[in-house]
Amino acid sequence: MINFPYIGSGPYCYSNCLAMMLGAEAPPVAVIETVTGSPFGMQLVGGTLPFFDPYGWNPEIGIEKALATLGWNAETVSGGPSDVALERLSSCLAHGPVMVGPIEMGYLRYQPGMTGPIGADHYLTVLGIHNDQVISHDPQGYPFTMLPLTDFLKAWQADTIDFGEPFTMRMNFARAGRVGVKEALTASIPQAIDWLRAEPDHAMPPGSTGNGDAAQALAASLESGHDERLHEHLVHFAIRVGARRVTDAATCLREIERTQAAAVMFRQAQLIGSLQQALATGDNSTAARTLRTLAPTYDTLQAELQHGPSSPPDDRFQVPRP
Repeated sequence: MINFPYIGSGPYCYSNCLAMMLGAEAPPVAVIETVTGSPFGMQLVGGTLPFFDPYGWNPEIGIEKALATLGWNAETVSGGPSDVALERLSSCLAHGPVMVGPIEMGYLRYQPGMTGPIGADHYLTVLGIHNDQVISHDPQGYPFTMLPLTDFLKAWQADTIDFGEPFTMRMNFARAGRVGVKEALTASIPQAIDWLRAEPDHAMPPGSTGNGDAAQALAASLESGHDERLHEHLVHFAIRVGARRVTDAATCLREIERTQAAAVMFRQAQLIGSLQQALATGDNSTAARTLRTLAPTYDTLQAELQHGPSSPPDDRFQVPRP
């Protein structure tokens, strides 16, 4: 088994935005993503839409968990008509950048191929508004990008996104206390165990499943025939972000001496990552077998996390900084 950290690109929009907003005191993005809770589970929403993140989890939940665990506060404001939201944003920008989202990615027309809503959530760090153009750092790979105000407001309305509130923004980030990286990671373990129990405190769409059941159901779906929308979601987003966040969490767990749990997560990451080749080449049967191998690892991970620290971490494996 190759247990090696990953450094590179990937769809880490909210974690990268948080790192920008926290500035010089931000921990590595791998740590931010891990303490959101996102790596600890799998879900099949409504029985059709897979994500390699916990059953019932979404980025808004994760952002708030990460801020609290890392010892930060931020003011979050949402709602209102678009003109009021825009006035609020303009006022806050006078004091510095603002994190906005969720937004509808399909309205970001500077991204090639984006011509309208696609139901994909995203986050931006907005820097300013000039001549009816919104200037932002888009962590998808577009620094200092510009978007017409009309398109920005449509995106920020987020009425095609199934979580969060319209016109959500976060500003006034401030330290609530000093929390070290290893302290934050250790404090996030009980939360990770709770996510792996797959018992969210809110209702899920009918047909939704989590963890091993989700992996088994997705395997059956892939074997039943080709679904273009499902295929595009997996190969362009879900596998990429899933493999990366699970790799990052494994690396972080090694840092806090949870080596057995880390080994399970490195194995999960390898299985998730291998789905890319299979699905990109149309080999659904191999992808289904891989998902069935992945299915029992979620119970194994939960059991390992419930154990205490094991052997000392290997100093060769450090939380990566890009």
